[in-house]
Formats: sequence, structure tokens, C-alpha cells
Amino acid sequence: MRNGEWTRNKIIELQQVSKKYQMGEVCVTALDGISLQVAGGEFLVVLGPSGSGKTTLLNLIGALDTATSGSICMDGQDIAHMNHAQRTRYRRTTVSFVFQSFNLFPGLTALENVQFGAETSERRANGTTAKDILGRVGLAHRLHHFPHQLSGGEQQRVAIARALATGNPILLADEPTGELDFKTGIQILELLHEQSHDGKTVMIVTHNREISRVADRVIELSSGHIVRDGVPENHRSSIAELSW
Repeated sequence: MRNGEWTRNKIIELQQVSKKYQMGEVCVTALDGISLQVAGGEFLVVLGPSGSGKTTLLNLIGALDTATSGSICMDGQDIAHMNHAQRTRYRRTTVSFVFQSFNLFPGLTALENVQFGAETSERRANGTTAKDILGRVGLAHRLHHFPHQLSGGEQQRVAIARALATGNPILLADEPTGELDFKTGIQILELLHEQSHDGKTVMIVTHNREISRVADRVIELSSGHIVRDGVPENHRSSIAELSW
């Protein structure tokens, strides 16, 4: 069964999800009772300023963190009720991450970092090698360079290539164009958009409102609440129409 077919009827469902952090004597609410559903193959942008709860939402869906209250279900199974082994397998077989801080292994080359992503997944990108994927993100000439030899933008592209190499059906990206120049950022958005056409669910977290114009759906957060959930304002644009 192709990954696109696998994801088509899968639903991520959040019901009254809250996340609170205790910081000394102060309780900080990152998310406050949010509910939403995400279908397989959607291309979503989660929009909002710093501190709105965007990254927290991504971490909860990716099982990197647990909700204080509420439920987060993937195809009917509550992630919160998974044990450690189940949560680990969920991350290895279901979700792939593009972190804002890259999270590359400093002792591995670009090629080895991407190969690691493929080898730790039980799915892997269909017949595509790590070298092929690095070529798609414009790094065919940097295969054997270590992270400290790469610019911030190049490191981000390696991180994206590693996520694509897993072949997992859900791709979670935290500010994936934040360290990139406009031209490279557009290239990366096109790559991510291709993933949704292949049936994967792509969720991009960003403060860049311009990027939200190309989404199937925009979820806007403010102070831990969903203040808007729907199609882009005015109309959905093509990637070629973007500028920032």
C-alpha cells in the first residue's frame, strides 16, 4: 500500500487540549482547550506570533510532549495513553520533524545525517536515496560536509532532507524557511507542497503570514487559542505569487 493511500483516511483529532508549564510560582498556559481535526493529505499552516502556542501544538502532535489535559488521537488511538515504546514507534513510523534549531548530528556529514533519518524509519522514502533527496534540496555539492561547515540555510535544507527521507506520512515543520533566503525558501515550500500531493499530511508552523497564502487550510493561534481556522484569507495563491 502506498503511503498516500495509507494516510488518506487517517485523522489527527485534538479535543479540548491544554498545555500548562509551571515556571517557579507562575503557571504559563501555552495552549488553552483547543480542538481540531486534520485529515490525511492536508497542507496546513499554523500561523501566529512568538508565544502563541504554535511549537507546543507541533510537539504535542509529534508526541515530543504530553498535554496537561484533553486528548490527541491518531486514527482513534490516544497518543497520551501510549507507553514509552509505543510513543517511540509512533515517532519512527508516523511523524517526521523539521526543527527550527536543525538538530543535526555534528559528527555526521550531510549525507550521513539524511541516511540516519532513513535508517531509523520503518518506511523510508520510496526507492529514493539520501543522495537523491539532498540533490532535490540543492545540496548535491555538499554531501560530505559536516554541519559546522554549512551555513544556517544549508543546515536547514539537510534537516528537511532528513525528514523527507523517512517516508513517514505526517511531516511537521517548525519555521522551515526561517533561516533561508527567499529563493531557497520557495524551493523548500515547493518540496513540502509536493509531499501533500503524494498524500502526506504537512503541517508548517510559521509567523510568516505570506506563507499561509499557499495552504489548504490556515490555523491561526493567539495566546494559546485558535482564533481562525479555514482557507487562506482572500484566496489561495500559488507559490509563484509569494514574496517576502
